[in-house]
Amino acid sequence: MKKYDVYGIGNALVDIVTEVSDDFLEKYRVEKGLMTLVDEERQTELVDAIHLPSSNMQCGGSAANSIIAISQFGGRSYYSCRVSKDDMGTFYLKDLKSNGVDTNLTSGTAPDGITGKCLVMTTPDANRTMNTFLGITSTFSVSEINETALKDSKYLYMEGYLVPGEDGQKAMKLAKKIAEENGVKVAMTFSDPSMVKYFKPQMEEIVGASVDLLFCNEEEAMLFTDTNTIESAREELKKVAKRFVITLGANGAMIFDGDTFVDIEPYKVDAIDTNGAGDMFAGAFLYAITNGHSYADAGKLASLASSKIVSKFGPRLELQQAKEVKKQLLP
Repeated sequence: MKKYDVYGIGNALVDIVTEVSDDFLEKYRVEKGLMTLVDEERQTELVDAIHLPSSNMQCGGSAANSIIAISQFGGRSYYSCRVSKDDMGTFYLKDLKSNGVDTNLTSGTAPDGITGKCLVMTTPDANRTMNTFLGITSTFSVSEINETALKDSKYLYMEGYLVPGEDGQKAMKLAKKIAEENGVKVAMTFSDPSMVKYFKPQMEEIVGASVDLLFCNEEEAMLFTDTNTIESAREELKKVAKRFVITLGANGAMIFDGDTFVDIEPYKVDAIDTNGAGDMFAGAFLYAITNGHSYADAGKLASLASSKIVSKFGPRLELQQAKEVKKQLLP
């Protein structure tokens, strides 16, 4: 028996989730619908322009949201990350612990510095725009990899947001190497179209000959494969991923289980915030396949869980909500 279902690596960011208007984005020259890396001064400018008391703070980061979801559904998870010993870092580590996630740091062992923050701005059309100041997570490196915990996991899960940094790339390559040498399956997510668009060579290098499971959305799939249709993209993805999931927003998802394609129907909801939907899909899916369920059942659970995410603000479910979703679909 492995100790952990999934060992994750990725950025550690305190998510500050808030609502803004399209006029706000235009006034402050924020590119809508994308994740943009900003410096601390720029993020402070935006934070000061928003009434933060109406915002919601949670520990986040793409892979972190997925890892927390795994834990909420009843899985065992570990997250390697980098935060500082400031108030935000202490908040982050407590939030991870309260959600049952083991990690490589404590408030006592965390280094000096500034913990990263992600300003998540949701517009009335349910679109989410992120401006991210990475802070100390930009120095995530091989030092954060816990080889013992990784070897004792069923899956390694890596987020594409680590690709822009040279140290992050090295950490991803090392983690993938350790996993492959020790029978740990490798899963990764492209995270955001901008990661594929601007860092495609680096992303291709990380993917290498193949990964066991790839998560991406429709736009990312076509960008990575240089194709114009999802039908062409999925055929090309077979060359770099043994199995993959392509999320299709309101149209559900498409899964390749290694042999056949499985179409996952969407759950119709009134979307008010798409932030975290892909993270939740990956987390629910990974929980299901590491706990004895089929890819089809994993897809159904992930689709339902994601529908609950987009019908509320914030990238995570409450623990009771996760239990109810699981009870509805899985014995």
